[in-house]
Amino acid sequence: MTHLTRRETLALLTASIGTPSLAAQAEAIGTLLPRDLRIDHRIAPAGLATARPRFGWTLAARDPAQRNLRQSAARVIVTDPGGTTLFDSGRIDGPSLALVPPQDLALPAQTPLDWRVMVWDQDARASPWSRPARFVTGVEGAWRGFWIAAERDGPITAPPSEGAPPATSTYTLPLLRRAFRIQRAVRHAVLCVAGLGAHTLSINGREPSRALLNPGWTDFRKTVLYETIDITDHLRVGANMLGIRLGGGMYDVAKRPGRYTKFVGSFGAPKLILQLRIVHDDGSERWIVSDGDWRTRPGPILFSSIFGGEDHDARREPIGWDLPDAGDAGWAPVVATTGPGGALRPQTTPGLTVAEKLKTVAVTHPAPGIAVHDLGRNIAGRPRLTVRGKPGTTIRITPGELLDAAGRVTQASMGASAREAIRFDYTLGGCGDDEDEQVWTPRFAYTGFRYLEVEGEGVVALDGEFIRADLASSGGFACSDPHIEAIYGLIRQAVLSNVATVLTDCPHREKLGWLEQTWLNAGTVFHTIEALPLYDKTLGDIIDAQRDDGMVPSIAPEYIRFVYPNGQDTPFRHSPEWGSAVVQSPWAAYRFGGDPAILARAWPAMRRYMDYLATRSVDATLDVGLGDWYDIGPNPPGAAQLTSRAFTGTAIWYADLRAMQAIATILDKPAEAAACAGQADRLKAIINARFLDPGTGGYDRNSQTANAMALVLDLPPAERRDAVLNHLIADIRARGDHVSAGDIGFHYVVRALAAAAPERLAVMLARRDAPSYGAQLAKGATALTEAWDANPSSSQNHFMLGHAMSWLFTGLCGIDCDFARGVEDALWIAPTPVPGITAAAAWLVTPFGTVRTRWRTVRGRFHLDVAIPAGASARIRMPATTANTIRESGRPLSARPEIGVSKGPLGAIDLRVGSGTYRFTASLST
Repeated sequence: MTHLTRRETLALLTASIGTPSLAAQAEAIGTLLPRDLRIDHRIAPAGLATARPRFGWTLAARDPAQRNLRQSAARVIVTDPGGTTLFDSGRIDGPSLALVPPQDLALPAQTPLDWRVMVWDQDARASPWSRPARFVTGVEGAWRGFWIAAERDGPITAPPSEGAPPATSTYTLPLLRRAFRIQRAVRHAVLCVAGLGAHTLSINGREPSRALLNPGWTDFRKTVLYETIDITDHLRVGANMLGIRLGGGMYDVAKRPGRYTKFVGSFGAPKLILQLRIVHDDGSERWIVSDGDWRTRPGPILFSSIFGGEDHDARREPIGWDLPDAGDAGWAPVVATTGPGGALRPQTTPGLTVAEKLKTVAVTHPAPGIAVHDLGRNIAGRPRLTVRGKPGTTIRITPGELLDAAGRVTQASMGASAREAIRFDYTLGGCGDDEDEQVWTPRFAYTGFRYLEVEGEGVVALDGEFIRADLASSGGFACSDPHIEAIYGLIRQAVLSNVATVLTDCPHREKLGWLEQTWLNAGTVFHTIEALPLYDKTLGDIIDAQRDDGMVPSIAPEYIRFVYPNGQDTPFRHSPEWGSAVVQSPWAAYRFGGDPAILARAWPAMRRYMDYLATRSVDATLDVGLGDWYDIGPNPPGAAQLTSRAFTGTAIWYADLRAMQAIATILDKPAEAAACAGQADRLKAIINARFLDPGTGGYDRNSQTANAMALVLDLPPAERRDAVLNHLIADIRARGDHVSAGDIGFHYVVRALAAAAPERLAVMLARRDAPSYGAQLAKGATALTEAWDANPSSSQNHFMLGHAMSWLFTGLCGIDCDFARGVEDALWIAPTPVPGITAAAAWLVTPFGTVRTRWRTVRGRFHLDVAIPAGASARIRMPATTANTIRESGRPLSARPEIGVSKGPLGAIDLRVGSGTYRFTASLST
């Protein structure tokens, strides 16, 4: 589900948190039940290739009415398909909801395995074993097969440089297949495959995976990901057929006259490597691999571009080509070839999938022979065409986010045009029977659109399929103000539309992994999807992209080099606000997920980047890059106008050093932590000496971005903080409660106001005139746009400016999970009631389990319902002046000795609670 309906919103606001149960009967077994089993943050992962996987789980209370339930110990076992134990941790004392084996595990390759966990509660009573959770191992050692293709590689032209003469890719998109027979029953069968640039797999005419556009996007010279699939249920005794379709993806970006593309570049001809391990009931095994026994022929896809769309001629698709015992006519031997150079690694982040199917909500006919289908929402996706007609009839579909004055689709917001278009053409096949319906969706191309303009006869239906990474939703939000709910929906839709195997900037024009959003918008991402696997993959992309001198480019994978004709980097290739993702993105993932493994993996690259920044500085100042991209100044949006690059670049450098100090402490590197602290202290003094105006008390050019960054990064001396905050608020008021900050600065504006003036942030969000979220809604936007004013020449599906969503969860609803505070203090509940909003509710999936809050104000009383998962504890900050006014389930805190009470900041009382459901009321602070 991609958005909350009004009914679902009301249900979230009115639902009671926690359901009282009958008193638990006395039992010998414990109070806890292990749930939600994951390995390396993934449910039922396929392709596991780590020798020491991280086993994780959450806990449920056997009786939901019980409180203060804790884990005191755990035990994990791993078994093979025959029930043999491969690993038994024994009982491990401690409250940790994760277990990493102390030694490498010897797990069989390409095998489905099960694991279970048992836990003991606070009274040392054991739970039952959890239900078995499945995982599948990947390839071990060298591959048995070799790379195969339909044709040999031509010139390697990837990655291209911006402005370089475009090369034209002329590769055919082939079909490949392999027939084989099975003589006896199969116990299990696991297939590993990498088809470049993208593949689909069929077995006996059926596709065993719903993943699209696998393998994930990487720098194929450094890393090639492979997909792992358990195909046991798809094989049969007797004849079998493996079928593969290959597409271009980001591996082979083609150019064709009349079609849009961001760039043109090729890593080589489409190719395949595959390895299938079959284990029979008698224990014998058989291998089917990519080798000379495969056959190939041209497929029905005449053109496919990840940017420009796809053309499919169904007349060219052999009927039943991937079924057992299909004929051999027209099939030729494959060519043995080499891979693009990247190491083969298992794909650990889910591929794309069809997350939702959207029906057309309205159809218009702006011109003869033209129909425009409105899907009601802007999505990342592909059309789904149902058509009836004669073979050879072509249907042309042109997608778009907006309509022009004549009611026709325009692609101006997508970087395309009528002369360089994004489109999908389908030519009907069949046997000449006009009554037969054909259903088609593009295989290897998707784009962003709300509208589909269609030309051609015989269209029965034209709908849309919303495509995104197959990552579960992590949170939900609702409140009493429909306008704020609409803002949440606007941002959420843009995030979901840009979650692929990289976090893209937009689903049409570029599809590039611009790195600043991975950390500046990390809160928004983690409050939308369970993103830890994606962040781990992103770190791999960053490491692959890092140059020998330590520079991290602004995009990863670096599919295009932003350089001048003389080879020198442009500001788009490196800017510290973007390159610092090598530090800040893993740090954000740790803060949300609590797993230090990503920090340890990133540490060498972090150190190299810090060294690189030092070489780029002049007098300890970084005046390079783009600065506060897309801020609102006197000129059209682009590079920073209101804040100097020198300030934002140097301030980000300082933020990196502080993050490195914390990371080194977590990784038990005291010398490095001390060194980073010393560097940060010296840089802070330099920033204040150069950028803090001693007269006015403002930073740099006194912009919203500069003053907000200074506040969040704790740059001002204590006696100057109020002046800096006053400058920030004064500028916002002077602009009619509007923002002027851009891509970098708005993150800090939201955080500064959330900490010191949340009511002012609420006023900004309430605005309906430009520049604001409300202005985008007023123009009919259904996803967050690239520009604050929803400029129709800019992308209409960009999550770049989506920073405010984090405050809806951490501020307004008060759910804040941050492992930078340590495991015991990671979970805070601190809701912030603001004028104009009388109720709010949220849920969030955390490493402890799902946390829920719901609050409302009624006649001067604040009502807060909270659900803390078993095994966790939380600090709850109530907006009350004294503890005497607080009640829990109708009783004073003096009657609740299990709840710790302490004085919080001015106007607040802090409570310490264990797991369970709580219902607090208090007199509101005035």
